[in-house]
Amino acid sequence: MQTDLIRPVRVGNVRLKNNLALAPMAGITNAAFRILAAGGGAGLVVTEMVSAESIKYGNKKSGKMLELLEGEHPAAVQLFGADPSSMALAAQAAERAGADIADVNAGCPVRKVIRSGAGAGLMSKPQLLADIISRMVKSVKIPVTVKFRVGLAAGENLGPLLARVCEEAGAAAITLHGRPAPQLHTGPVDLAAMAATVAAVKIPVFGNGGVGNPQQAREMLGTGCAGVAIGRAAVFNPAVFAEIASGLSGGSLPPVSCAARMKLFLKFLELNAGLYGEEHGLVRARKLAGYWLKGLPGASGARGAFMKLKTLKEAEALLIQYYK
Repeated sequence: MQTDLIRPVRVGNVRLKNNLALAPMAGITNAAFRILAAGGGAGLVVTEMVSAESIKYGNKKSGKMLELLEGEHPAAVQLFGADPSSMALAAQAAERAGADIADVNAGCPVRKVIRSGAGAGLMSKPQLLADIISRMVKSVKIPVTVKFRVGLAAGENLGPLLARVCEEAGAAAITLHGRPAPQLHTGPVDLAAMAATVAAVKIPVFGNGGVGNPQQAREMLGTGCAGVAIGRAAVFNPAVFAEIASGLSGGSLPPVSCAARMKLFLKFLELNAGLYGEEHGLVRARKLAGYWLKGLPGASGARGAFMKLKTLKEAEALLIQYYK
């Protein structure tokens, strides 16, 4: 069994302690969650996607999304937009905020984003994508990376072409989601398309899509990917990175217990409260409550009760029943 699958990776001038990254997820990978993922073994964490146009016009909410905290580095700020000058300005703002890497979102499959020309919309415009990357690279000292999908339609593999375009424009690494845009986050991952993309460039390629255990990570790394980006499997288990690293190194960590999961959830809520205030922090956590409580006895009732919480003390009283 190959045991050197977990290893440090260099992205431009940034050295990652390992090749397991937290994938960006809208509404999920805020600073509180990123700290948990970093503590759970991720070698790189990535923010929610941030609008370059909003940064350009001084939107306070988007500006807040650029903020990074101690304990979550190295961290990449993911930016989306379709205007090279706005993306360059946003990259500069991310650099000033302390980002270690600026990442271009060229894979978001949400129709509203694609209609604006951003996200996966950039996959149909390789020259524009190259212009965006080139402008960003010239505007900042930190590495610029790109995330895109294998195609815009089922059976399509734009990976090799886009990877070469990104590399030639100066990108330091690529994250490739192994599903086409219409498939969103479900269904099989095209490992063959991933292998062809890896073979097309010299810069590191991180595979993404459907990885939640050591075996799935091993299969993706078997395509030649330098690393793996993990998203949904980390949502209720930020320690999944350490579990996968252990499995790929020939060891075995026991699954996170219910008690440990609830303690992590409470820590997340405390961090959220520090970011947004107690009541608002709990409100913002409602989107994740179902993930954290899934599979626990009385989970449905607990989810309903969570939606009414206003204080951390109330949250602890609700979750403490699962501590044993």
